[in-house]
Amino acid sequence: MWNLARSAASNARRLRRFSSAIPRPSIVHKRGADILHDPWFNKDTGFPLTERDRLGLRGLLPPRIISFEQQHDRFMESYRSLEKNTLGQPHTVVSLAKWRILNRLHDRNETLYYRVLIDNIKDFAPIVYTPTVGLVCQNYSGLFRRPRGMYFSAKDKGEMMSMIYNWPAHQVDMIVLTDGSRILGLGDLGVQGIGIPIGKLDMYVAAAGINPQRILPVMLDVGTNNQNLLDNPLYLGLRQPRLEGEEYLSIVDEFMESVFTRWPKAIVQFEDFQMKWAFQTLQRYRKKYRMFNDDIQGTAGVALAGLFGSVRAQGRPLTDFVKQKIVVVGAGSAGLGVLKMAKEAVARMEGNAEQAASHQFFLLDKNGLVTKDRKEIDPAAAPFAKNPGEYGLTEGSSLLEVVKKVKPHVLLGLSGVGGVFDEEVLKAMRESDSPRPAIFAMSNPTMNAECTAADAFKHAGENIVFASGSPFENVDLGNGKVGHVNQANNMYLFPGIGLGTLLSGAHFISEGMLQAAAECLASYMTDEEIEKGIFYPSIDHIRDITAEVGAAVVQAAVADELAEGHDDIGPKELRLMSKEEVVEYVTRNMWGISNWKQSVHPPFQHLLATFQGSAST
Repeated sequence: MWNLARSAASNARRLRRFSSAIPRPSIVHKRGADILHDPWFNKDTGFPLTERDRLGLRGLLPPRIISFEQQHDRFMESYRSLEKNTLGQPHTVVSLAKWRILNRLHDRNETLYYRVLIDNIKDFAPIVYTPTVGLVCQNYSGLFRRPRGMYFSAKDKGEMMSMIYNWPAHQVDMIVLTDGSRILGLGDLGVQGIGIPIGKLDMYVAAAGINPQRILPVMLDVGTNNQNLLDNPLYLGLRQPRLEGEEYLSIVDEFMESVFTRWPKAIVQFEDFQMKWAFQTLQRYRKKYRMFNDDIQGTAGVALAGLFGSVRAQGRPLTDFVKQKIVVVGAGSAGLGVLKMAKEAVARMEGNAEQAASHQFFLLDKNGLVTKDRKEIDPAAAPFAKNPGEYGLTEGSSLLEVVKKVKPHVLLGLSGVGGVFDEEVLKAMRESDSPRPAIFAMSNPTMNAECTAADAFKHAGENIVFASGSPFENVDLGNGKVGHVNQANNMYLFPGIGLGTLLSGAHFISEGMLQAAAECLASYMTDEEIEKGIFYPSIDHIRDITAEVGAAVVQAAVADELAEGHDDIGPKELRLMSKEEVVEYVTRNMWGISNWKQSVHPPFQHLLATFQGSAST
């Protein structure tokens, strides 16, 4: 099945590139400069003379017609020139310069923007997504030029049902929502956190082929507790402390009700909520609406795929996962999400979830090892609290002490604390009970990674397997050996979860659908790749991966009897599809791949202007 999916996606990609097929016409209710100022319809100098006459554009553009292909090449030349001209400048300056040039293109010509992003995903994903998106969020009030997405604030209480109809799209498939309370590992960034939904949805378009006319980034501004932002005269959000308790939940309730009243089949991805609200909103809405929390469930799925890969790297069967000792540093929503999904995986293998949790998982937060002696323990962390005295450890034992005494197979960080895996801790991992210890430094952005790849291979040994949340270069170990760096990033899963949910028509996202996504990703890599220490694929293959993950989610939705179908494909047709047919179904519905020629995106089409209800040709 997987080889078929890769072949289908590859063939579709070849068909897509610069297709000369005649697309369907699009009806445009605009004329003249209004078209040029609309990034969805604007084709810059690509309008042919017939369209310039129809649309009142003659004289508003230079006379030469520059094809879409030439515009694509010209932008890439400008981008490469920027790279050359910024050599030697600070990394933050270069990253923001790259983001600006892409953002300007996005503001002007969305078709060209998404084409450039899709064709150069490996180069541009780190710019529109992690790690650069964190830098953008930190500086968003100063970088802001034009609005993108919607903003709902505490001041809008009682008005959201009418506000949602201000969004011009008749249909929305995918919404990414944040309240800005915990942006990556950067903390409370308030309204500036809107950069996260924008970046995530760019990845939905590029990786999952979600139609860019049907996406909606949303900021839920309930205030901020970041005093630096409140004191910043350029800050664009509410200047008040964050709402708490029932006041906060009533705002989220109103938003969710409004969204699903207008778009009952939409999917909402919660992103970067602080831990208490991340778990509470997930529990509150997961069975009522089509929603999931990427920090809890997406991160957990990606991590679980990596954990399975680390077992395979030891040359052991996957069933040995139940014997792996795993130390998790970071008791936030992401760390607890990983432990919860890992516990469920062990429970399926062993049939005893409680024993699994106490036997192999070790959780540390800023106060050290979490044990049952911990006062005021968080309910979500309680199942993973150790009995005092196990392995000679006590409440609050340090990370170094835990690593030395437990000798874990896996050291996984989601702490948001850069460098917490220091030289001593990494050297202690040399005594791991695993022949190939696994080190996961998964915090974002790069400066918050628990360690660098170079330090991990230098101090923990060349036989380790390594993964990080943000990208690092592979490490030259000498003598022709390479220490492979795996990017354990949620982009491998959340696009497929969203796409699979959309195409299955599932009325909520089940644990089975999430587990299927993680297991699909884990099975993607060959034994030869795993032996080399490679257990996540190259981002170059993100479309192929998403097609497979999406198909696995569709099949799980069918198995869980949640699938209601999508468009002209009903639940009966989905049940009768073979694995190969599901992959083909998913691939066929990815915007910008197999259906690029038939896309509803206007700049690929002949534009017909309409005035007073009749078409002008």
